[in-house]
Amino acid sequence: MTERYARSKQLFEEAQKVLPGGVNSPVRAFRGVGGAPIFVERGAGAYFWDADGNRYIDYVLSWGPLIAGHAHPAVIEALGKQAALGTSFGAPTELETELAELVIEMIPSVEQVRFVNSGTEATMSALRLARAYTGRSKIIKFTGCYHGHADMLLVKAGSGVATLGLPDSPGVPAQTTSSTLTAEYNNLDEASALFAEHGADIAAVIIEPVAGNMGFVPPEPGYLEGLRSLTREHGALLIFDEVMTGFRIAPGGAQSHFNIDPDLTCLGKVIGGGLPVGAYAGKREIMQTVAPAGPMYQAGTLSGNPLAMVAGLETLRQIKREGAFAQIAARVAALTAGLGALGENLGVPLQVSGIGSMFGCYFLREAGQRITSYAEAREFANPQRYATFFWAMADRGVYLAPSQFEAAFVSLTHSEDDIAATLAAAREALTLARDV
Repeated sequence: MTERYARSKQLFEEAQKVLPGGVNSPVRAFRGVGGAPIFVERGAGAYFWDADGNRYIDYVLSWGPLIAGHAHPAVIEALGKQAALGTSFGAPTELETELAELVIEMIPSVEQVRFVNSGTEATMSALRLARAYTGRSKIIKFTGCYHGHADMLLVKAGSGVATLGLPDSPGVPAQTTSSTLTAEYNNLDEASALFAEHGADIAAVIIEPVAGNMGFVPPEPGYLEGLRSLTREHGALLIFDEVMTGFRIAPGGAQSHFNIDPDLTCLGKVIGGGLPVGAYAGKREIMQTVAPAGPMYQAGTLSGNPLAMVAGLETLRQIKREGAFAQIAARVAALTAGLGALGENLGVPLQVSGIGSMFGCYFLREAGQRITSYAEAREFANPQRYATFFWAMADRGVYLAPSQFEAAFVSLTHSEDDIAATLAAAREALTLARDV
């Protein structure tokens, strides 16, 4: 690292003395790109400033929640007013009902909502609910899809596990994952084979409708529809993990974009506006199995806390404004088209795609390769070239995910000038990465 990042390097050395690996979430350690992580001091709109005073156009946005941008005035004002009234009560507030009503209004399949504190809690609870409702024990997940760090879900997970090259995880007992079946994402035949063998025992299929934890990988035509048909045929539930894609692929989530009706939906990130939050939601008949309405137990001291609720309410209100989401989608379309054209003109094999306010960019080992699954991502993606590109972009004031096995995000505050500046930086960075 250069003197540009001297303070960040110093802070990382200090952090490693008191935090495992110097971070509180693995991908922040920059193992996928090398060097020390960039430490952040403040953010505003589409930008943040690091500990050395460098400004960046931010396409990570706290890994997705900040669709309204950093420190949006309406969100900050709402948080300040609520903090003055109290930060947590452990008792019901009207805010929980208001946010639940807004989620139900925006997401077609949702009839009831239970708030929790993280995406991991949401997926873990949704699967417990599926097992309780169906009376079955097995679940199907897809290779490279990450659904949080609950024991039963750390099987062929993507994201940080992929970046660090770790096994699924030491400390997870074999019996904990014995009921977790896996199939390749975008391979309907593999899912069909699992149902043919275990159909009577499968409680649910859980999937990221657009994979965002092995890079950005959209579903192939007919794939999600096929899973919906399989689950209905065999009496299993279909769970969409929209912690990342919720309100990001479309205001109604990936399910509205692809016109799929899941039984349960897991949410997080955007619904907290940058504060810790999660939710599982779905059909009333199924959700009535959750205590105290039904026998399936799940609880949380800070679930539905007023700070997360007001931040989520203000954030969703921002993207509901007329033309707001279309503006973000237009920025993503311009950025992905520009990156694709640069790659082609400069002779750098890229796979660039985006939907709504999310996008991704793979550096391929050879021209003509195409990534539709985790196995292909591991085989075809060129991490060395991405690492060169990442640091070249950072040097030019553009912050991307420190791993190409992650999706990227655009906010309401990214301007046409920001997109133009990003593409100008990318032209230089791609030239540097080309010969790696």
